[in-house]
Amino acid sequence: MVEDCSGKMSSDEDLSPISAPSESGIIIAVEDVFSDEDFVEDVSAVSGGSHSEEGSCSYGFSSCQGKRATMEDFYDARIPNINGQRVGFFGVFDGHGGSRAAEYLKHHLFENLINHPNFFTDTKQAISESYQQTDADFLKVESSIYRDDGSTASTALLVGDQLYVANVGDSRAVISKAGEAIPLSEDHKPNRDDERERIEQAGGNVLWAGTWRVGGVLAVSRAFGNRLLKQYVVAEPEIQEAVIDEDMEFLVLASDGLWDVVSNEVYFHDLILLCTEMQFLLLNQ
Repeated sequence: MVEDCSGKMSSDEDLSPISAPSESGIIIAVEDVFSDEDFVEDVSAVSGGSHSEEGSCSYGFSSCQGKRATMEDFYDARIPNINGQRVGFFGVFDGHGGSRAAEYLKHHLFENLINHPNFFTDTKQAISESYQQTDADFLKVESSIYRDDGSTASTALLVGDQLYVANVGDSRAVISKAGEAIPLSEDHKPNRDDERERIEQAGGNVLWAGTWRVGGVLAVSRAFGNRLLKQYVVAEPEIQEAVIDEDMEFLVLASDGLWDVVSNEVYFHDLILLCTEMQFLLLNQ
């Protein structure tokens, strides 16, 4: 995961009024280019990483609060063995209006997914239904609480050589394949033609308030939580599927705090240079 600690002001923060963002992200490598010593933790930014037992998949993460009073971003990264099958789950959850929704996703989304009866037989269906069930569960837990917070989610699921990327909101998943940055998700923004049409058909509206917002309030068109806007702001994910092959180098999941200030291409150019340097240093130790 990668996170920008700059605390730069963003023009399309999820909730109005605008404030300086926090960010989180994950880098997943399909070959083990990192060692445990490459990751450290400090008090200003949480970072770390690990790898699968056989060393074929490694990941690194970083999370930084920025200039906000509280941290609303969470991440999850696991590579468990389920029924003899290696499974990798990685997620970035960008909260807005509070941290409860994002924290709930960290603790419950993957658990709901692996407990779905069709996890291995129909993985895309399991992902979609688990996303929406987790949203319903969170809203039920929060039913007596006045504050109406929410969260985006960008997740990657590895099952063997199959990669499933699911997205709700404006966190983003981008892969590096043969040196090219390829997005595997499309931001859910209210001014996206298909999203605006869906919202208006549900009886909502999209208004300009510094940026395009659902009901003039929320700058993402899909999210977990947000009970007061739930009729329009759904948690149904868009899912992309890919096969891990020799051309796929790594995948980056990150919140909009990164993508709002750097393009996919510029970020991946710098990241490829860094990974190449790290590989060289490891090989020459």
